[in-house]
Amino acid sequence: MNTPCFGEVDCLSPAGFHKMRWTQWGDADNPRVLICVHGLTRVGRDFDALAKRLAVHYRVVCPDVMGRGRSDWLRDPTHYQLTQYVADMAALIARVNAQTLHWVGTSMGGLIGILIAGQAGSPVSRLVINDVGPQMDAVALARIGEYLGQPMRFANIEQATDYISQVAAPFGLKTRDQWRSITETVLRPDGDAWVLHYDPAIAVPFKTMTAQAAAQGQALLWALYDQIRCPTLLIRGAQSDLLSHETALAMTQRGPKAQLLEFQGIGHAPMLMDDEQIEPVAEFLLAG
Repeated sequence: MNTPCFGEVDCLSPAGFHKMRWTQWGDADNPRVLICVHGLTRVGRDFDALAKRLAVHYRVVCPDVMGRGRSDWLRDPTHYQLTQYVADMAALIARVNAQTLHWVGTSMGGLIGILIAGQAGSPVSRLVINDVGPQMDAVALARIGEYLGQPMRFANIEQATDYISQVAAPFGLKTRDQWRSITETVLRPDGDAWVLHYDPAIAVPFKTMTAQAAAQGQALLWALYDQIRCPTLLIRGAQSDLLSHETALAMTQRGPKAQLLEFQGIGHAPMLMDDEQIEPVAEFLLAG
């Protein structure tokens, strides 16, 4: 149960086919599937600790969203959009052939989860949204935009760990080993240095977003959130600068009327690596 295997699926964008790859934990024949989807610059291995905890109950599938980790980079960077990610996840859902499908999404992965769970006939029957919502704080988005796509090179993993622990300080990880573990999974060798394992071009649509497009996207997210009918757990870092407490409260009062769980001393976003974060998520998912 504690040794992962790997898979891939062919997905289609307007520019052609690409492969999305994933890490899988648990019995490959288990019809109960939990899909865990990471944040903007992260990878599926972020969920290793959660997956190990739940692998006895689920087949846990943790994809690398296109342009990240082991998945292909898109030919046209303008396709790094939520609509493309949703289409890719639909291909993944078809591939895993689940009888029961649950979803955990952190940040970007939570937005993808909203867009999928809010569709008519969605197969998602339990949803965990980690520190994101239909309305996101502009200051936090600007903070993320400052480092997104920057051409960083590191002489060694320790230097990279220093960088990740600085830009991702709101994750609130407690030990150097934790910071190193989430750094190693987002690096790839490049000559005599290490670089971040994502396509810098994922920044293109993020940095060219207009106010009008952002407003339209927010309206669409709220509309789909309001259509979600499955039990929903909303996680928030109590110091999150992306998901405000007011937006989180609104999410408990409309749509699926999510159950809200806040973690003190954490910003954007809880990494679900410690038992005190993993166990409430496991309890919610297994209650179904």
